Amino acid sequence: MTKRTIADIDVAGKRVLVRAEFNVPLDEKRRITDDSRLEASLPTLRYLLEQGARVILVSHLGRPDGPDPALSFGPVAERLGELLGQPVAKADDCVGPVAEEAVARLQAGQALLLENVRFHAGEKSNDPEFARALASLADLYVNDAFGTLHRAHASVVGVTEHLPAVAGFLLGKEVEALSGLLGSPQRPYLLVLGGAKLADKLEVIESLLPQVDRLVIGGGMAYTFLKTQGLEIGKSLLDEEFLDHAADLLRRAPDKILLPTDLVIADHFREPTTWRQVPADQIPPDMEGVDIGDETRQRFAEEISQARTVFWNGPMGVFELEQFAEGTRAVGEAMARVHAAGGRAIIGGGDSGAAARQMGFADRVTHICTGGGASLEFLEGKELPGLAVLPER
Repeated sequence: MTKRTIADIDVAGKRVLVRAEFNVPLDEKRRITDDSRLEASLPTLRYLLEQGARVILVSHLGRPDGPDPALSFGPVAERLGELLGQPVAKADDCVGPVAEEAVARLQAGQALLLENVRFHAGEKSNDPEFARALASLADLYVNDAFGTLHRAHASVVGVTEHLPAVAGFLLGKEVEALSGLLGSPQRPYLLVLGGAKLADKLEVIESLLPQVDRLVIGGGMAYTFLKTQGLEIGKSLLDEEFLDHAADLLRRAPDKILLPTDLVIADHFREPTTWRQVPADQIPPDMEGVDIGDETRQRFAEEISQARTVFWNGPMGVFELEQFAEGTRAVGEAMARVHAAGGRAIIGGGDSGAAARQMGFADRVTHICTGGGASLEFLEGKELPGLAVLPER
């Protein structure tokens, strides 16, 4: 981590605007179902509070089109206060008189959570006036939201034009974990990809395929590869416009790419009434793939367990349903074995991170990124706007 962090500056008594990643899942009663992003922010927040800073938190929640009570930060402020062991005040806006008055009431060592920054259109458009209004609330800016680094939004990029800016501890931890994959990682080095669409992973495949020793492919994106081999995939997911890309990848690296040889298929992936395992070349036209099969689980797990460095993004199947979760569980357990043996097992956030927490192996891997899209773009070698604007040490 070469960027300046909060450890490099004096924060005592300062108003510190912290861009956090508090985009947490809520159920129909607005209860938080997974607070791992809140927990991940605690080292930075505790440090700032203990140093006597006045902490002003800004984040987004969901994808609102204007103010939306269902996406207000009330539950987040309450839960964050429980985790910190002290109250976290909440402002009913993130800019303007309401926010300014809430900030003015802050004392040293206290925290305030501003209202959902995406309630204002100026956030996503990086409106200069909106960015200036946000920045006017503080003396310093800390970015601790790795998951938004690839977004050139006002609370990520725009505010840095008006405030001294540094990275938080979580952001530094994320960058260090992923940077280790770009240098000279210990080998064997495996890339494990799943999830719904090949389109979402194509750039990271192109970037990392020359570097990795093995590319393991499962999930919905596997069926596009199987289709290129002339196999019937039934109603399974298909990125038809990327069939030529998949075929080209198989031609270029036939010995590197590992595909499923058997699958769990069902009549419907959301409300299945019947399912069974079949070889990969025996999917009926009226069925669809929902998980990798027993033989594939064993093969994938053996490959992963022998690696010294593994990056995994995307589940192997519809893990939200217990009957289709075994493939994802097998990959997760293999990742845990890599970590236990002293290797590096990194999960690229998103659904893979959710699966890790749901299945109980989140604390048995080296690192889980808080942002799936940002982790992929980092590994693709793209410049992340939110990281680029932070000064070097």
